[in-house]
Amino acid sequence: MTEATEIVEQKAILRGHMMEIRAEAAARDPDAADRLAARFPAKLFERYGPIVAGTLAIGDELDPAPLLSRLAGLGARIVLPRVEADGAMTFRDAAKATLEAGPFGLTQPSARAEIVRPNLVLTPLLAFDLRGRRLGYGKGHYDRAVTQLRATGRVFYLGLCYAQQQVDAVPVEKHDVLLDWVETPLNSVPLFLGQAVAR
Repeated sequence: MTEATEIVEQKAILRGHMMEIRAEAAARDPDAADRLAARFPAKLFERYGPIVAGTLAIGDELDPAPLLSRLAGLGARIVLPRVEADGAMTFRDAAKATLEAGPFGLTQPSARAEIVRPNLVLTPLLAFDLRGRRLGYGKGHYDRAVTQLRATGRVFYLGLCYAQQQVDAVPVEKHDVLLDWVETPLNSVPLFLGQAVAR
């Protein structure tokens, strides 16, 4: 077994475990999304906005909707991810977008919505560690999208999750992009390790 194959298998095992952890956290804390929105540091938006890429929650992901509503009230322009036919991820204006079913259970803006470059990217995740490494669903959409965004300027990459989703170490591949920060309903985790690929 090659090292790369071993890392992929380690990620798959951790992914299954963390889906259970996240489901338990969601069931125990139905008010988590509202608390996250209330305690989210406005300074992050003031410094890294005004265009914010959010998401529409899938399953038991921590729902960013209350936070996005608060940020919109502060003047944010909200954009949502869209997975295109070629597998690339774009971010499109959510204000007047028609939503449609996308791949992998996503609800996403239609192709007619305006493509907009975000300054602050909020991302769901399954696990993270204190080195800024993020475990997603294994498709690499956010890694590729954030890499492309950073090629044209600064982007602040921020994970949203339950505190229980922190782990000691996330297995990494060369293409994995580090987070700058993580927000949970309980605490802020400043990382400032982004702008780089995990090693």
